[in-house]
Amino acid sequence: MSAPESQAVAAETGGLSKKGLSAGTVGLIGAVVIGISCIAPAYTLTAALGPTVSAVGVQVPAIILVGFIPMLLVAFGYRELNRRMPDSGTSFTWATRAFGPWIGWMAGWGLVAATILVLSNLAGIAVDFLFLLIAQVTQNPSIADIAAQPGVNVLVCLAFMAAATFVSYRDMQTTQKLQYVLVGFQVVVLVVFAVAAIIETMNGNGFDATPFDWSWFDPFAVSSFSSFAAGLSLSIFIFWGWDVTLTMNEETKDPDKTPGRAATITVLVIVALYLLLAVSLIMFAGVGTGEFGLGNPDIQDNVFFHLSGPVLGPLAALVSLAVLTSSASSLQSTFVSPARTLLAMGHYGALPERFAKVSPRFFTPGFATIVASVVASVFYAVMRFVSENVLWDTITALGMMICFYYGLTAFACVWYFRKQWFDSVRGFVFTFLFPLVGGAILAVLFVTTLVDSMDPDYGSGSQIFGLGLVFVLGVTVILLGVVIMIWQAVKRPDFFRGRTLSLDAPESLRRRRR
Repeated sequence: MSAPESQAVAAETGGLSKKGLSAGTVGLIGAVVIGISCIAPAYTLTAALGPTVSAVGVQVPAIILVGFIPMLLVAFGYRELNRRMPDSGTSFTWATRAFGPWIGWMAGWGLVAATILVLSNLAGIAVDFLFLLIAQVTQNPSIADIAAQPGVNVLVCLAFMAAATFVSYRDMQTTQKLQYVLVGFQVVVLVVFAVAAIIETMNGNGFDATPFDWSWFDPFAVSSFSSFAAGLSLSIFIFWGWDVTLTMNEETKDPDKTPGRAATITVLVIVALYLLLAVSLIMFAGVGTGEFGLGNPDIQDNVFFHLSGPVLGPLAALVSLAVLTSSASSLQSTFVSPARTLLAMGHYGALPERFAKVSPRFFTPGFATIVASVVASVFYAVMRFVSENVLWDTITALGMMICFYYGLTAFACVWYFRKQWFDSVRGFVFTFLFPLVGGAILAVLFVTTLVDSMDPDYGSGSQIFGLGLVFVLGVTVILLGVVIMIWQAVKRPDFFRGRTLSLDAPESLRRRRR
């Protein structure tokens, strides 16, 4: 079916229609594995654990739990929206149905901008850890310095990006098979690493052994509100990515239920893994500033790498390989989300018709996948030669975009189900209370970050006209989305007039699917 024909069908059915993706190819376990891969726990926590210790000391487990709360609350909202409207456009589609095309378009933009630009960061991290691993295996530290050479760095980065694009372009079964191996290895190594740290501590071989205490899980023991704010900011980065399970909803088995269940299971598995690692490494290394202490600023950019030797000895290279695997697998799985959102935006006429094209051989959003890859590759190459600080500040600024589209989606759940809030206790909790609280937390965090980032000292310390570079980049990304949206409204008015994706669902879609 051509895009115009599918748009006509969409108009007749109130908006939602299939896009030609390969239906029924992803099961619950496959969706969970891809969700874990997109979060990239090994890569994410190795960089986040140290700075968090500096902020809250031994209360890291408590702050992880505090940061976990808004993600879980928002995940419930996502689940309810998916049960009613399983569509690969997720935030874009749902916000459009709840608030109209303009807000819906910006929700889609927030997701696409965040994920495409994060792709470049993941590729860059994969390059760094590739050379770190080679240096570790060959016992030649100078090899790690090769990653700092812009030319070599960009070429290897583009190679990673091309490989990830190739796999993502192929069918979802190929993606699943690859992720089973990469995620399985990553999780096994992390669990072995954590258990080994606990055993070494119990045997008296810890660096700065700290006896386990249940008070580490007490959020009220966190000393200040700023620490709580740090925990919420942390959650954006260490839990972000679980929503990829929802963008695959048209390709999953039992699309009304499987994606939502996968999202919830993914978040729960990740928080359990994070807590295990945090507790084990605090027990082994302590939170001081000694050579291997988690409070030592010299090791905080890559905690796992520096502790792998003391904990695992000759098997230390496995941890570096796990982090490399984490970033590489996340690079591939992260393509799933923006490609399917762009596909939906093209399908419903919010972007050019080319984005609605699905590969006739693999039944994947081929054109959208290639566009996401090219944009991320060009962005990384340009930023890597211009300034590494600009690249990192851009990634930091994307935290605002994540809060933006997660928050909009949570509020879309609340508003869309407004006529059913009090039909049942379940409806009140999952369509009103949980997404409202989660969305409110993210909205506060968005505004707080926006205000704080105006300070030139925020992020790398770079500034433009006295404003922090993180603030300038974040606002620029949002305003760029507004400009493109207005341009699309002029070129493609049907979507913005509600002709291809209507504001209100027809009666047949209002009935809850059983």
